[in-house]
Amino acid sequence: MQIRLEKPTREQLDKLGVTEWSIWESAPSTFDWYYDDKETCYILEGKVTVKTDTGEVYFEKGDLLTFPAGLSCVWIVHEKVRKHYKFG
Repeated sequence: MQIRLEKPTREQLDKLGVTEWSIWESAPSTFDWYYDDKETCYILEGKVTVKTDTGEVYFEKGDLLTFPAGLSCVWIVHEKVRKHYKFG
């Protein structure tokens, strides 16, 4: 299972309707996470590393990510993260 990381254009974000998605925030922390459903998120602020069985992905402000359903991982929030997100 692979995490998709993109550097989207403003046009891509507008087409996805990102500003209408919910917002989630987390202070610096480390926690386990499991994705029951696919999640797409756009990072508004922060720096995070997500570790999976096959490696790790680092992301920060301006990144668009897609996490596949069924993924188990560990989130390491280095700097407070704030993101728009949607499931499905």
